[in-house]
Amino acid sequence: MKILIIEDEKALQQSIQQYLEYQGYICETADNFLNAKEKIQQFNYDCIVVDIGLPYGSGLDIIKELKNMESKAGIIIISAKNSLEDKLTGLESGSDDYITKPFHLSELNARINAVLRRRSFDGNKTIVFNEIKLDPDAQRITVNDKTVELTEKEYHLLEYFIVNQRRVLTKHAIASHVWGDEYEYLNNYDFIYTHIKNLRKKLVDAGSGDYIKTVYGSGYRFTDN
Repeated sequence: MKILIIEDEKALQQSIQQYLEYQGYICETADNFLNAKEKIQQFNYDCIVVDIGLPYGSGLDIIKELKNMESKAGIIIISAKNSLEDKLTGLESGSDDYITKPFHLSELNARINAVLRRRSFDGNKTIVFNEIKLDPDAQRITVNDKTVELTEKEYHLLEYFIVNQRRVLTKHAIASHVWGDEYEYLNNYDFIYTHIKNLRKKLVDAGSGDYIKTVYGSGYRFTDN
């Protein structure tokens, strides 16, 4: 997944880039309106994180440009402004979400994943992978139409795997997405192995294929091939 970060505050831009790259994303940056406009015209992105206030122009005009180009990229606005009017303007211009500064990077990551999930599955409320079906609103999962009881963390882990199917996900990326800031207080990643082991067993016992593959030295991949 390729993400463009349009942000003129250098420290924040670098923090977002470093964090998202740890999640396994490919990130590019732009620090002003002209640079951002040039990049969206030359390259395709899966998601664009854009600040409203930019040198030489507005992030809202970047969004309008993307819509005129019929871009399929998800769009998340980040801004220091927190008024209802600003939020409505951003959403009405075509953005998928709006997050106000200051924010936790784990929250931004969760918003990005939610946007990518909706776009990856064409806005469908259910997510389907072979015999596995997820209902995000109810956090309900079925295998061959039979309900499987998962813990909250197991559900979010499975959802993260399916949305990022066939990508190698590092333990760091999994921990920071599913556990958020909580994982920073843990000494190692053993808890991930335990949750994945339990999730795999529940799925296989319910009749699912064994799709969670260990990529030694890297992390895990969810794939049927």
